[in-house]
Amino acid sequence: QVQLVESGGGLVQPGGSLRLSCAASGSIFRVNAMGWYRQAPGKQRELVANIASGGTTNYADSVKDRFTISRDNAKNTVYLQMNSLKPEDTAIYYCNAAVKITIFTNEKNYWGQGTQVTVSS
Repeated sequence: QVQLVESGGGLVQPGGSLRLSCAASGSIFRVNAMGWYRQAPGKQRELVANIASGGTTNYADSVKDRFTISRDNAKNTVYLQMNSLKPEDTAIYYCNAAVKITIFTNEKNYWGQGTQVTVSS
């Protein structure tokens, strides 16, 4: 089984910064794409950013130039550096990873439990 454990959420004032981390552990052959999604109250879950194993990144327009996604392949960990935070960034942030558990199996998507980010004065 594969587990994704997130950390780093919290309460921050507008204009502040937070760094989220997500570590994948368990029976892992290879972690392919990793990413962050968020879900605000009453809204659908949306992609924030993702990163391929080779480092190619993709961002939602709403967070470009403010958020930076990165990863440490040796640690199977993905990070999200969030700067210039706005109240509209308030949401539960979920980590996602596409994982192959053996060389013979197809990759499967796994989700973390979510971490709350609240931007408020």
